[in-house]
Amino acid sequence: MAGELWPSLLEPAAHGRDDLCAVSARGVRVRFLDGRELLCGTSGLWNANLGYGNEAIAQACAEALRDASYLSVFRYENSHARRAAQALVRAAGSGYYGRVVFSTSGGAANDLVMKLARHHHALRGGNRKLVVGLRDSYHGLTFGGFALTGENLGQPLYGVDQRLVRHVTPNAADEIAALMARQGGQIAAVVVEPVLGSGAVPLTPGYVETLLDLRDRYGFLLVADEVATGFGRTGSLFASQEWPAPPDLLITSKGLTNGTSAAAAVLVSEEVAAPFDAANELFVHGETQAGTPVTCAAILATLAEMQRLDAVAAARRLSARLDEALAELAASHPHVAGTTGTGCFRSIRLRTADGEPLPQHEVPQVVDAIRRAGAIVHPSVRGIQLLPALVYTDAELGELLDCVRAGVDAHVAGGGRVAAVTAGAA
Repeated sequence: MAGELWPSLLEPAAHGRDDLCAVSARGVRVRFLDGRELLCGTSGLWNANLGYGNEAIAQACAEALRDASYLSVFRYENSHARRAAQALVRAAGSGYYGRVVFSTSGGAANDLVMKLARHHHALRGGNRKLVVGLRDSYHGLTFGGFALTGENLGQPLYGVDQRLVRHVTPNAADEIAALMARQGGQIAAVVVEPVLGSGAVPLTPGYVETLLDLRDRYGFLLVADEVATGFGRTGSLFASQEWPAPPDLLITSKGLTNGTSAAAAVLVSEEVAAPFDAANELFVHGETQAGTPVTCAAILATLAEMQRLDAVAAARRLSARLDEALAELAASHPHVAGTTGTGCFRSIRLRTADGEPLPQHEVPQVVDAIRRAGAIVHPSVRGIQLLPALVYTDAELGELLDCVRAGVDAHVAGGGRVAAVTAGAA
């Protein structure tokens, strides 16, 4: 029976279920109110990259809460935010990024960058208002981020204004080039996820090259939305560090505090910030809980723990094991054929016995079957997503894949229409 809590993205019929009510988490496991303990195959919501209950991060947060329970960056600065900004600039690459604007979520940060890009161009004498995103992308559910999101998640129902947003097909270089030829002088920014979150579809190296070339030609700002890909998820601290040239703005959230705080940060290049400094121009954005001491303590401790645990190298090792395990799964299991994604950001695709992609309405049934088998996974496009913590052991990875096998088998045995499919990486 549903209680007072209205959870996010869960149909009302599932509200109030004890098997969906978590009570604690430690390492890579989550305990629920029904008494079961499940292996987490998603790092929470892609954010607990170092696992749950990291003692160093918890201690840093506790000290900040005792020393300065609340200090803001709203018409003031605070020393905790200064230190966190400095550390993020160093981690991302000093000499290019020079400023950090703190936010509270990936969605709010996407709202922020859309405003910042338009204001930047206005200070340079332009009137650029259009922002370009990719189809099937996800940038949050705030009104700005929701407008930019390339999935159909009910934007018309909620009256989301998308008149100043354009969407193009990911990895289709000709399509974005044609858009630039028509409207390049009106485009303030192009916002891309290095790996599209909904389907775990990586941008190809050739497409990234096209984006960088078009940026040089048309003068828009290139934004890397690394809310999901940041903090080691794809084998480098930020996925865009592997690009031939950096983006003008970089959004990070999720793994930024190892999931412990409502936090996001936008790293701003020196070139983007320069017109604001030259004109002594106020950028109108502020959030009550952005850049607070506890948030910034969590950021600093997470960066320190990433280094202590050599988490980026661990992510590369785990990715190599995932390559082998998923290839074996596709080769040996009659209902699984391939994956999309890269690093520790993967998706398994399925289809029906008659060769059609698995109907999207069946995906929650597969997720539930895997849950009953002992592991937490999230839905993906025609399948499931796997985003294990970077600190997974070989045994835990084997356990996760065993749960996936058992869940898919149970779905098929129960009358689901899953069957073999060949799904190549994007």
